[in-house]
Formats: sequence, structure tokens, C-alpha cells
Amino acid sequence: MDVRQNTVAWTRVVETASAADRPVALPSAVTACGEDVGADGMGVCLITSGQIRTVAYAADERSYRLEDAQLVAGEGPCTEAYLQRRIVEVEVHPTSRRWPVFLRTAGELGIRRVVAVPLLVGNNVPVGAVDIYHTTHASLRAADRARLEVYARILALLTLDAHPALIGWEQAAPETGPVGYPPIVHQAAGAAAEASNVPVSEALARMRAHAFSHQQLLEGIAHDILTGQLRLEEDRDTPPG
Repeated sequence: MDVRQNTVAWTRVVETASAADRPVALPSAVTACGEDVGADGMGVCLITSGQIRTVAYAADERSYRLEDAQLVAGEGPCTEAYLQRRIVEVEVHPTSRRWPVFLRTAGELGIRRVVAVPLLVGNNVPVGAVDIYHTTHASLRAADRARLEVYARILALLTLDAHPALIGWEQAAPETGPVGYPPIVHQAAGAAAEASNVPVSEALARMRAHAFSHQQLLEGIAHDILTGQLRLEEDRDTPPG
């Protein structure tokens, strides 16, 4: 790691927090990073035990929807960055065959380029990824990559500070994609499965289909199911299976 860049990045984070009269924490680090790299949106995703995926922080509503879109689609640069432990850069094109569902959503939200950087701690142990969203097309330079890697280390540390329960958890070897969902999604899938008398996997597929077809957040769908506001077995817009 470039010591000078590390010092500069930490200084930016501290100054950003001080200017907003906020503690040095994940939100300030995301803001500092976003301003430094010219991001139009950012999201931080946690992947615990190689399975459960949680949106730890999103810079704004659009960023949150983009993070949720990756969760709904079960695909996207976040997963690849986590698995490969490297920066993943992708241009958003409506006809792309790579992550078609996620990239279509990104295009509809005005995003033209996505850069995903793994969050690594210790001896390159992955705990998640940060997604940087841009509304213009432009490739990363070597200096940009080095700066993003520095910020990713900072974000990883502050993410663990914000979620101390992760410290000491055994991390699964990243050999397969993280297929888990936040606990509320699993709870809702179980409730929907029991109500519809179908396997949990089918209930989860229905939830994802409903979220996609209605352009809603997956966690919002889960909340509606658990509070009785949505019954998938009565949802004629969501095909079974």
C-alpha cells in the first residue's frame, strides 16, 4: 500500500467528518471517497461467512436501489469483486449479456459505469465490497485504481467498526458466489413458503420476481410479507416457481 496515498486518504476522511461535525465513521469515509474519485453514487455491501449479504451503507436512495438490484438479481460486480478479490470495472450498456438484469436497472437509473472494489482486511480476507457508480463513461487509470484500493482498506476497517459482530467471525473461502440474503428476507421467505405451501427456495424466487416486476426493494417486500401487507399466494402478477 502506498503510504503517502493512505495518509492523504485518511486526512480527507477526517476533514470530511470534521467539516460535517460528525465522527470518523463509515458515512464520512464514503463521502470523502466519493468526492475524491468523482462518484455519482456509492454503496457498501457486507458479506458475512461468505453467504449473508447486507447493505452496510448507501450514499443516497439511487445507490441503495442499485445495491438492492444486485441482491434481487443475484448478480453484479459486487459479487465478482468479492470472489476475485480485485477491482471490477464495467460499462453499462442496455444490450450487455453480462449481468443483464442488474445492468438494465443501472441503465434505467442513469448509471453508465460501475466500479466494484473488494473490502479486504488483514491478509487480504474479503468482508464485502464497495460499489462506485458513475453517470459518465471513463476508464480507470492506474493512479485511480491505487487510490480506490486505499479507500477500500479504510472503508473495510470502518465497516468492521460499525459492525463489530463481524470481528472474529470465520470467513468462508470465496469459492462460490454469496447467495445469502439479510435475515429479514430469509424470515419472510419462510413465512411465505408456509402460507403458500411451497419450498422456501420457490417462495424466495417469487419474492425476487415480485420485487423486480414491481421495481421495489427486496427488503421492502420482506417487510410487507412479515407485516401481512403482502401475500404472494394472492399476487397474480408474480408467476409461481
